[in-house]
Amino acid sequence: QVQLVESGGGLVQAGGSLRLSCAASGLTFGFNFMGWFRQAPGKEREFVAVIRLSSSSTYYADSVKGRFTISRDNAKNTVYLQMTSLKPEDTAVYYCAANAGPFRHIAAMTQRREYDYWGQGTQVTVSS
Repeated sequence: QVQLVESGGGLVQAGGSLRLSCAASGLTFGFNFMGWFRQAPGKEREFVAVIRLSSSSTYYADSVKGRFTISRDNAKNTVYLQMTSLKPEDTAVYYCAANAGPFRHIAAMTQRREYDYWGQGTQVTVSS
């Protein structure tokens, strides 16, 4: 059984930084990609960033490019999202997700349907 557990969320002032972690357990050897999505109140869940675990190739939403960095530690089965220069519009519940499906181009991994497993989410609140 696969489990994804996010941590690191909290309240931060605009311009500040946070680092989110996503620890994976269970049958993780088949994972190809791990990604981060977020959902603000009243909005759809949206893609933030993804990393290909075999190569560390990354892909970002335009809204976070240059401010957020996704990375992974395969030995710890953990993926990180370093968030800097945070803005109030970054306020959302952040979800970690994992893909264990067939080969995909990394640009396809912006779609929620490409992910097989999801965490419970961690709240990030950015005050102005």
